[in-house]
Amino acid sequence: MDEGRPPARRTPLAAVLTANSISTAGTSLTLIGVPWFVLETTGSAGRAGVVAFCATLPIVVAALVGGPVIDRLGRRRVAVASDAVCGATVAAVPLLQYAGALEFWMLCALMALNGLAHTPGNTARYVLVPDLAEHAGTTLARAASLFDAVSRGARMVGAALAGVLIAVAGAETVLLLDAATFALSALLVAAGVRGVRAAEPRKTAAPVSLRTYRAELKEGYAYLLGNRLLLAVVVMVMFMNGTDQGWNAVLLPVHAEGELGGSTDLGLLTALFGAGGLTGALLYGSVGHRFSRRTVFAVCVVLCGAPRFVVAALTGTTLPLAVTMVLGGIAGGMLNPILTTVTYERVPEELRSRVSGALTAGCELAMPVGGLAAGLLVEGMGATGALLAMGGVYFLATLSPLVFPAWRGMEGPEPRVSSSGSCHPGPGPAARTQRSSAS
Repeated sequence: MDEGRPPARRTPLAAVLTANSISTAGTSLTLIGVPWFVLETTGSAGRAGVVAFCATLPIVVAALVGGPVIDRLGRRRVAVASDAVCGATVAAVPLLQYAGALEFWMLCALMALNGLAHTPGNTARYVLVPDLAEHAGTTLARAASLFDAVSRGARMVGAALAGVLIAVAGAETVLLLDAATFALSALLVAAGVRGVRAAEPRKTAAPVSLRTYRAELKEGYAYLLGNRLLLAVVVMVMFMNGTDQGWNAVLLPVHAEGELGGSTDLGLLTALFGAGGLTGALLYGSVGHRFSRRTVFAVCVVLCGAPRFVVAALTGTTLPLAVTMVLGGIAGGMLNPILTTVTYERVPEELRSRVSGALTAGCELAMPVGGLAAGLLVEGMGATGALLAMGGVYFLATLSPLVFPAWRGMEGPEPRVSSSGSCHPGPGPAARTQRSSAS
């Protein structure tokens, strides 16, 4: 061991990985539980779309302005506070329902508060991974792979559990369990990441003022706008996330309720998509890295989304859609390792929170519209028409890597410019070795 280098400590990384997996499992419960709760209590796809809009618009707002806040308050504090607020808002929904006091506007307000708090916590955990990997004496590739693998596994388990619990005990029980997962995640981060310098507030930051805050916020967006590849990624993923939100919050629940076996099939299909994603991430780590990044990405991004919309529109049974969800999940699982590698190669550490916030804001900008549009389309043209319309948007968006020259930069790293203006080379081959996945 090098003199002066602190001994490796794996506890902080393990705590964040565990907390993120628990929080992700809980999020899967909400992803299924809330739309089903709305459909059960209101019977309206349009209202499900309104709730999805209220839940996702604050996510975009938080991502737009939250990057500098994370650095100033400290990543550990932000992650803990985020989980605490999310747990309280989710628990309030069934508790108010049991008391007979829940109004529709209250549900919308609670989901909006949940969305506002959710993104900073996710971002705080995500940007800690490189520092915790170094802290643990492991490679970034291995840590990022574990981060995504356990998240995908948790998402799969959470979705399957949600479907069963809704059928057996009701959507309210699912939401209470989700609240418990947020509480456990907060406790793990609070105890496990204590004493890690990268998780604490930055003492070297300029004094707090509106001017410095705006300057720091602008720095993150300027970096994103100045990188053509990252900007191309954001624009494409924005449309993908918007249509995916419509799928998850409205279209798939409506399809499962009207054509399939109800909440059990909804949970099964979501779990199969998660299982495919985990398989795809591992498959990319074992063999996918040997091929051109752009080629793998361009093929997989087309296969991961639009086919499931078409199959759901044209069939009314579970098996064809289940097969499509597995295959689409495998294709989708190969995307995150590539995108996260590209992001880590191009963004310097001192800008990581700010640029990650800008990336998240851009990628999630269409999510509020996606959920609302899906609800209105179902009300106006039926579930089949809505599925085909949103599937068409998804397909057109995923043609981007085949059309625009900026995607050619995906093949390797480029020099990174720090906030001070100095130039840093991207990671060498050893830092970009085989990785099972990334966030």
